[in-house]
Amino acid sequence: MFREILEFVPYLLLFLFLRSIVRSFLSNRRRAPSAPRQAPTQSGGELKKDPVCGTYVSAAASVTRSINGQVVYFCSEECRDRYGLQ
Repeated sequence: MFREILEFVPYLLLFLFLRSIVRSFLSNRRRAPSAPRQAPTQSGGELKKDPVCGTYVSAAASVTRSINGQVVYFCSEECRDRYGLQ
């Protein structure tokens, strides 16, 4: 009886190992991350020139900063932050 149990154990371990691999694969497939959704940006409209890098950017999609009562348009937050360092 004990010998029969010992012969069965490797098959049981193999079955449990394969089952865990299949479950892991299936759970990862179900939880596949979706691409982060970004807010739609408006295209068209007036273009403004970024004073740091010279890129033209839509006024609606730009990053702005008010300096001495005037609105300055930037293509990114990085350029906006670098503007004060010039």
